[in-house]
Amino acid sequence: MANSLAHTKWNCKYHIVFIPKYRRKIIYHKLREDIQGYIKDLCKWKGVEIIEGHMMPDHVHLLLSIPPKQNISSFMGYLKGKSAMMIFQKHGNLRNKFGNSNFWATGYYVSTVGLNEATIRKYIREQEKEDVLEDKLTKREYYNPFKGLLK
Repeated sequence: MANSLAHTKWNCKYHIVFIPKYRRKIIYHKLREDIQGYIKDLCKWKGVEIIEGHMMPDHVHLLLSIPPKQNISSFMGYLKGKSAMMIFQKHGNLRNKFGNSNFWATGYYVSTVGLNEATIRKYIREQEKEDVLEDKLTKREYYNPFKGLLK
């Protein structure tokens, strides 16, 4: 479905992933709820629609519909910068762990979404299930270079 501006019809969707600094597993409980609220507010203020989103302990997945008048890198700078300020304002104790105002790591992953939107939405929704299954698998090494095969 195409959206419209004054003289433009557009359908610009992006799959975005970004992480806390040092990939710390910190996005839990109250902080998770607060970050969700901050991201929703910041997107709403810029006219960006959140199609799908999910927060993992160490990263955030978003499927966003961003108007073409918005530059993706400028929007991400705004989203990460403002949300970091909001996080540190409410959770001042995190400043000691992260220093300055850098809650998010530098950079992010972004890909444009074409006709495979349903696949990406499913991937974002089921990301946590896949991670839980991976964690349940044993990660035992079958070969010890100093002793030979483990039994």
